Amino acid sequence: MTIRYLRKNNYFPYLFGVVFLSFSILIGISIGSVTVPMKDIIQIIGAAIFHFPLSDKIDAMNTNIVLDIRLPRVILAGLVGASLSIAGAAFQGLLRNPLADPYTLGVSSGASVGAVATLFFHLSIPFIGILTLPLMSIIGSFITIFSVLFFAKKIERSMKVETIILTGIIFSSFFSSFISLIIALTGDELRQIIGWLLGSVSMRGWSYVYIIIPFFLIGSILLLMNVKELNAMSLGEERAQHLGVNVEKRKLLILIAGSILTGAAVSVSGAIGFVGLVIPHLIRIIRGPNHKGLLPLSLLFGAGFLIIADLVSRTIIQPSELPIGVITALIGAPVFAWILMNSKRRRRG
Repeated sequence: MTIRYLRKNNYFPYLFGVVFLSFSILIGISIGSVTVPMKDIIQIIGAAIFHFPLSDKIDAMNTNIVLDIRLPRVILAGLVGASLSIAGAAFQGLLRNPLADPYTLGVSSGASVGAVATLFFHLSIPFIGILTLPLMSIIGSFITIFSVLFFAKKIERSMKVETIILTGIIFSSFFSSFISLIIALTGDELRQIIGWLLGSVSMRGWSYVYIIIPFFLIGSILLLMNVKELNAMSLGEERAQHLGVNVEKRKLLILIAGSILTGAAVSVSGAIGFVGLVIPHLIRIIRGPNHKGLLPLSLLFGAGFLIIADLVSRTIIQPSELPIGVITALIGAPVFAWILMNSKRRRRG
């Protein structure tokens, strides 16, 4: 099936995306130290959601594994992957930079500082306990994006793309140095901090799913509401202004939405790279640059990709587990290199 056919067929990529995500969810729940048959998974989830009667043949242990361990982990991985991927697609279109991803503005580094500081200083906010880590990470991401936008506007009132990128790089470098300092001063917490920075969705549970869902919905809806404006701004800010787009207002909305998604994802899973970089590129090859299709497809395939990456991370060296960030880097780096080489060959041809 050719890429030209996929671009002409409006519905097939969405159908394929839904099938891919559904398959990823089922296989992510099924495979592990204990294999749960897919038909049992469907019955267990159906009974939990729609209160269907559960067959006596289904082991109670399998029910606990599905509902309490694997389902929340798979959903969390899917939400993180979807958040990073759709944010990456939006940033690449807005900044007109194929190398842009959710970490371009330093939001990931800011969120990581909040998390690392929480681990290092053993911070615990009364009444929320274990949720202190994601909350501090989200606060760090918001402080970062508003600081980047504030300083970019002080430097240049129109907040040109180049100014925002440079300001984000400055903040990212500063926060990375701060994290390195904390790691250098760390004793017993070193393994925990390094593990968090490499990214993971293990041992999170439903509470972390509930944390990311509202931020995911807000960020995704804001981006999907600005599809036309993203298409216009990807042609250049001056062209967008001629088309009647309020560039400064829309740019601010898109940056905030992308940062909400990135900050929320980093807060619950740590730093996971390449998802927001590679997935939007693959979707552009299949579906084209129109954000009307690019954003929802990036969401679907980003979710499925991270679920599969998490499955690999927890099964490849059982009973031990690799950080999910290692898997996304091992997969993402070669794929992105292949994309860049193919793009260069097409331009020459």
